[in-house]
Amino acid sequence: MLPLVGVFGNRVYRRLFVAQVIALVGSGLATVALGLLAHRLAGGDAGAVLGVALAIKMVAYVFFAPLATALAERLPRRAFLVAMDVLRAVVALALPFVTHVWQVYALIIVLQAASASFTPTFQATVPTVLTDEDEYTRALSLSRLAYELESLVSPVLAAALLTVVGPSQLFVGTAIGFAGSAVLVLSVVLPKPVAREGKPVGGLRVYLATPRLRALVGLNLAASAAGAMVLVNTVVVVREDLALTDSFVALTLGAYGAGSILGALLLPRVLSLLGERRVMLGGGCVLVFVLAVSAPLLHMSWAVVLGAWAALGVGCAAVQTPVGRLVRRSATPGGWPMLFAAQFTVSHGGWLVTYLLAGLFGAWVGMPSTLLVLGGVAAFGVVFALWVWPMHDPSTVEHVHDNLEAGDPHLRDAVLTGRGWVHTHEFAIDRVHPRWPQRPR
Repeated sequence: MLPLVGVFGNRVYRRLFVAQVIALVGSGLATVALGLLAHRLAGGDAGAVLGVALAIKMVAYVFFAPLATALAERLPRRAFLVAMDVLRAVVALALPFVTHVWQVYALIIVLQAASASFTPTFQATVPTVLTDEDEYTRALSLSRLAYELESLVSPVLAAALLTVVGPSQLFVGTAIGFAGSAVLVLSVVLPKPVAREGKPVGGLRVYLATPRLRALVGLNLAASAAGAMVLVNTVVVVREDLALTDSFVALTLGAYGAGSILGALLLPRVLSLLGERRVMLGGGCVLVFVLAVSAPLLHMSWAVVLGAWAALGVGCAAVQTPVGRLVRRSATPGGWPMLFAAQFTVSHGGWLVTYLLAGLFGAWVGMPSTLLVLGGVAAFGVVFALWVWPMHDPSTVEHVHDNLEAGDPHLRDAVLTGRGWVHTHEFAIDRVHPRWPQRPR
């Protein structure tokens, strides 16, 4: 951890990181509060309401994020980030006053459009603050840890607050988090974005042309299937099936967060021993197993739910935490922002599908069948990843060029053969390397 915190010596990044953390805690409180609000408005159909609301969030993330990123490049970045935080705070303060389900959906559209505008812009800001590659890598690790800690801290904080305030007051905590984020962003001077040189290759094109990243399509789907079950149906399982109180909802979500934290803490050593492919596919198999096995057992006791949710947290951490390593291996530093944006879009597309499945199937066929459906979705994702991600996946690859002239500077160490110009180096999809090399037969 000590090498990670070294980046806090940068005052601007330190404040941006704190802004990210308190905004994440506010968002976590909103997740708990939204589930309880859905239960107040819809009772046993709360899962369906929450599933649709979270699906709306994903639609906003998938479709608004690219538009917002383009817009943010034309506006002062600090003012844009602050405006999005203020808009999110205003919406959070309005949510306790809704009386109909459609009002929830309308406010969620606005809230998540603002978040879809804020998040990619914030992510694009960090590398302009931390220009050193090693420092930026540490910042990515800290960001992931912040997300994992939020999934544990927010439910526990929500449970504590629910002992002294009502569920609607949790939205006030959300608004405070967004307001605090706005103040911290406003307190720093951000560097001007570096203008792009030339026309880059599209991030999604690179993503889908790279086998290890293409495997993430399936692994993202597996992780979102498990996460959707937790986030959408925890309130139904705890309040309706087990007849427990609101505080138990928060603590149950906390079990999932604790599993994520445990997985994240164990991963560095496990990754050094096994590598990303084994760890991530193994985590996906854990998700499939837990979803399937817990289907007939979930109604037995709260302890069973806690154990299943914690195991799902471990599996999701194993799948999601190494993603940044794969992205960094698959592009030069200049291509990272586009690839992270592509991962953002692909992963949230998976959440969009699985939120709807978790909410609607939970309302129509009950929790055991929903667990099996989501387990099937996760299994499909893992099998797809296993199929497209080769076991031998080095960063340095021998490949042939038949698309460059003899005097091209890129060919300075290449050897001319009957197949074309052959050489070996760290390989990534770009304009010189438009396709992934075929493995020798």
